[in-house]
Amino acid sequence: MTVWAQLLHFYQPPTQTHDVLRKVVNESYRPLLRVLSSFPNARVAVNMNAVLTEMLVEHGYTDVIDSLRHLANAGQVEFVGSGRFHPILPLIRPGERDRSIHENDDVNHRYFSAAWKPVGFFPPEMCYGQEIAAPIARYGHRWVILSGVACPEAWPTNFVYRTRAGRASLAVLFRDDVRSNRISFRQTDAEGFLDDVAGVGADEGKPAYVVTAMDAETYGHHLPGWEEEFLATTFELMARPKGSFAQVQPVLPSELAGTFPLGPSITPRASSWSTSEQDIADGNPYPLWKAPGNPVHNLQWDYVDHCVDLLAIARRHAHNKEARKYAAMSEERLQPALHSCQFWWASRRPMWDVTMIHRGALLLSEALLYAAKSITCGSAPPTVRKEVEWRLAAANDTRWLLDRELLRPDPE
Repeated sequence: MTVWAQLLHFYQPPTQTHDVLRKVVNESYRPLLRVLSSFPNARVAVNMNAVLTEMLVEHGYTDVIDSLRHLANAGQVEFVGSGRFHPILPLIRPGERDRSIHENDDVNHRYFSAAWKPVGFFPPEMCYGQEIAAPIARYGHRWVILSGVACPEAWPTNFVYRTRAGRASLAVLFRDDVRSNRISFRQTDAEGFLDDVAGVGADEGKPAYVVTAMDAETYGHHLPGWEEEFLATTFELMARPKGSFAQVQPVLPSELAGTFPLGPSITPRASSWSTSEQDIADGNPYPLWKAPGNPVHNLQWDYVDHCVDLLAIARRHAHNKEARKYAAMSEERLQPALHSCQFWWASRRPMWDVTMIHRGALLLSEALLYAAKSITCGSAPPTVRKEVEWRLAAANDTRWLLDRELLRPDPE
């Protein structure tokens, strides 16, 4: 017997347009949820970043929320935690990291009610560093899903690794990158996938498991019709009691830690689901978001640091109503300004989109402006105000250099 745990990642950036969101809802989310509703044996974990939850409500697509809530209440879907605006958690400051995890939980609980009870955690882009384990556990999560490239030891199929997370520990589920990518890039079909999975662990004669994970938008949006051609067919084949694939059954990821024995404690490698072995050897664990030698990435993260530093000063000296108002406005802009897409589109591997990079910079600029305004209205002493002037000048210089990079000819 082999069990298959699948995670689907639902996400759109805070800068997404209504037209694109409508297209994704109609091409992917609605057809995908119809498939899941059509097969009582379907079991999937769902990561829904709270920024998308709010966008769906704001744009009138509450039927997506309602369908997911119904599936969760029926035991077919389990929600997992994440960061509200999809930041790269190892790359942001600890305070902003904690805030992102907490707000993701708070917003999603507001809309999914009692159906929202995550015990698993999906780091955005599966970007992991050991420093994020403790906050994941601190907010009540008991397992985390990571890319297979993060696994530093023998590949697990009949036990579950764990890792230290402050005073607690987390079970670690490693995504089968090869099998996940075969699905994501249409390099398999339902029968071929199930035949392959059925052989996992066959040599040892023990129950085994396979974990896959991919963007929910893979189904229908990136690959038109794939939700029927692959996913529906796979569930249908597994549901046949006397069929040749009955020995493969879908489960929720949380069931794995309760079914399979816990293995030794490990320290997963810093990585993402887009990181290669060569990237790790090169000391480049997050190549699409902060690559050494990428001048745009360097400028983007310098600008982030300026914004976070100025906001920290604003918070310390916001001792009157006006200063608190502008500090709150800066805080409101900073979290969405940390979303991952602006860095992804600057990676040149091969992604490059000036518009998406610029939109992220605009959010950061607003956070910077309101933090500086708060400081000018607050109780900061003259020495601090002078320091802020220099910091603001350095931030503006960084932004000018970033704009200059965006004006260069686009890569071919």
